Amino acid sequence: MEKKKNKKALVVGAGAFGTSIGTVLASNFDSVILKVRSKDVYDAIKSGENSVYMPGLPIPPNLKPALTWEEVDSYGKEDYELLVSGLPTAGISQFYLENRERFDNYLSQGMPLVSLSKGIDPVTLEMADDLFFDIFPKYRENFTFLSGPSFAKEIMMEQITLVTLAGRSRKVVKQVMDMLEAPYFKCLGSYDVKGVLLGGALKNVIAIAGGIIEGLGYNHNTRAAMITRAIAEMLRFGQVFNARPETFYGLSGMGDLILTTTGGLSRNKNFGLELAKGRSPEEIIKSQRTVVEGYKTAKAAYHLSERYEIRARIFQGVYKVLYEGLEARTVIESMMQVPAKFELE
Repeated sequence: MEKKKNKKALVVGAGAFGTSIGTVLASNFDSVILKVRSKDVYDAIKSGENSVYMPGLPIPPNLKPALTWEEVDSYGKEDYELLVSGLPTAGISQFYLENRERFDNYLSQGMPLVSLSKGIDPVTLEMADDLFFDIFPKYRENFTFLSGPSFAKEIMMEQITLVTLAGRSRKVVKQVMDMLEAPYFKCLGSYDVKGVLLGGALKNVIAIAGGIIEGLGYNHNTRAAMITRAIAEMLRFGQVFNARPETFYGLSGMGDLILTTTGGLSRNKNFGLELAKGRSPEEIIKSQRTVVEGYKTAKAAYHLSERYEIRARIFQGVYKVLYEGLEARTVIESMMQVPAKFELE
C-alpha cells in the first residue's frame, strides 16, 4: 500500500458529510477511522460504501468504520494526528461531555480538531465554537471550523471543491489545510471563526426559503432577489458577533448560500420544497434520517433577531412558516407590502 504523508485520523459521525471528508483524508492518511453510531451504517461501510447516506459511491479501503471506542482503540491508540467532528450542532454538547476525558487526552497531545457543524443551538443560541470552547476551554487553539459550498455527494465524486477553514491559530489552520488538501479539494484559511460559522448556519435557513419559493412557483427573479436580500440580513447578524463583512461574500457566505438555495442536492432546499406541497415540518423530519440543520437554526436566528433587534424579515418569515403555521404565500405577500427604502439602508 502506498505510504501516505500522515498516519491516522479519527472522524466522529458517519453521516454524508463526515463520510465525504473521511474520503478526502483517506488520500493523505494511512488510515482514517470513522466512528459510527448505527449498526446498519457500520455494516454498509464494511461492505465498501455508506449505502445508508451515500449509496452507489465507493469508499477507500483505508477508511475503516468503528462502532465502539474499543474498536477505535483496536486500530492502535497511537499515531492519531487529526480529529474531525461530523456531528450536527445539536449533538455536540452531549457527545463531547460524555467523552470529555478521551478528547481531553487527544487535544492535550496537540491534535487539531475540525468541526463540520453548520448550525446554531436554538436553546443556548450558541454556535459550534462556543459549544466546544465551553467543554474544552484550554484547547481553543486546537479547533478549526470548516464551511463552504460543498455537497457531500460531489466531494465523493471528486468534483473540484473549495471551502473555508477558520481558526484562531495560523499554525494550526495551515497544518489542517495541508492535511485536507486533495487534487479536487482545497481549504482557504480564515481567522473569522464567527463569520464562517454564521454563514454556514444562516444559509441553511435561506435554503429552506429558496425551496419554498420554488415550490410555490416563483422563478429566477424571485430567487435572485431573495439571495441578495438574505446576504444583507446575514451581514446584520454578523455585526452583532463582530464578524468580518467580507466573510459573507466569500465561500462560507455567498458561495454556500448560492449552492444551497439553487442546488438539487440541498437537504434544506428540498425540505422547503416539501413544505410548499403542504406537508408539516414535523412530518417531513420524521420521514427522513438526515438532519435538516436549517429547521432548528431558523428558531435560533429568530430569537437572535429578537434579542439584538436585528432587521431580518426573511429569517423571521421562515420562522413564522415553520413554527407559527403561517402560510408561506401570505408571509411573502406581507413582505412585499413593506414600504420600499433605499437599498443600503
